[in-house]
Amino acid sequence: MSEARRPAEESVDPSETDSPHRSRSGNPVPEPRVASMFDSIAPVYDRMNTIMTAGLDGRWRRAAVRAARISFGGSALDVACGTGKLTAALASAVGPTGRVVGVDLSTAMLEQARHAFGGLGQIEFVAGNALALPFEANVFDAATIAFGLRNLASFGDGFREMARVVRPGGRVVCLELTTPRPKIAGRFYSAVFGRMAPFVGTAFGKRQAYAYLPHSLDGFPSAEELAETMRQVGLANVTVRRLALGAVALHSGEVR
Repeated sequence: MSEARRPAEESVDPSETDSPHRSRSGNPVPEPRVASMFDSIAPVYDRMNTIMTAGLDGRWRRAAVRAARISFGGSALDVACGTGKLTAALASAVGPTGRVVGVDLSTAMLEQARHAFGGLGQIEFVAGNALALPFEANVFDAATIAFGLRNLASFGDGFREMARVVRPGGRVVCLELTTPRPKIAGRFYSAVFGRMAPFVGTAFGKRQAYAYLPHSLDGFPSAEELAETMRQVGLANVTVRRLALGAVALHSGEVR
């Protein structure tokens, strides 16, 4: 990274340069600042996720693994893998003869992942940028990203890179927060999420870092718009499944 990192506890706000009233094509917050924020919360990330999702995040990851349609002995790439929980779930699907690689920009997140799952022989964790994946084309059976797309500088380029490294006929899967479709439900969700994330962050001494989360949905494309972005980069048979009463969207598409 060419830009020096700012202090870990500095607030990171995607609404700094984008209006929440129009969909944006990427995260305007510089990558070094996002990586620094995730470095700072790595030790508490899994515990906070469990609290904020009422323990449902494991169920959502299992749905993402099913959407990837990988077989025993197959291969998968988990982009923005964080602490490696989805990476490990993919590893269970491919078994000991398969291969799963988790890639992330945050070195502290990767340290947590290696500590938790480094003993699984079919898993490898690699530092890398989701917009310039350090892999040749057509080498994986599937690529996934869970709750990481909204942190990328370009959503379209993120999908394009995932599709590049997946073999024709393979799957690209995205699990991400979204705003519930009905206006009343959407406003209620935004209000609750906007207060809950900083509140939980305060309990773990990470209020400023977790203030980023609700703002990361400001101007984020709707589930339908995100599906169209996947089609625009060449993915076929794109599907959308809403989870958690519409607050989470599971997208999948096929590489041609």
